[in-house]
Amino acid sequence: MSKEFTVGETVRLVSLPPYLKTADPMPMLRPPDIINLGEEGIILDRRPGGYWSVKFARGAFLIDSQYLEAVNPKIPDPLVEE
Repeated sequence: MSKEFTVGETVRLVSLPPYLKTADPMPMLRPPDIINLGEEGIILDRRPGGYWSVKFARGAFLIDSQYLEAVNPKIPDPLVEE
């Protein structure tokens, strides 16, 4: 099942795909070791087939949603009791 993200959301790479595809107008295949497991990126847009364009430190890549998870940094508010 495809996970849903929103544009601008921060995501983390939870497993490495067999290869990476650049998010350029003419995509190119790259080896998966360009980005590290656990690296965080930002969703740029949604692409057909369950792919997301994600901006990482070393470039933007098309990543299948199965390799991503949302990063939800929950900062506790000292004024709010839980």
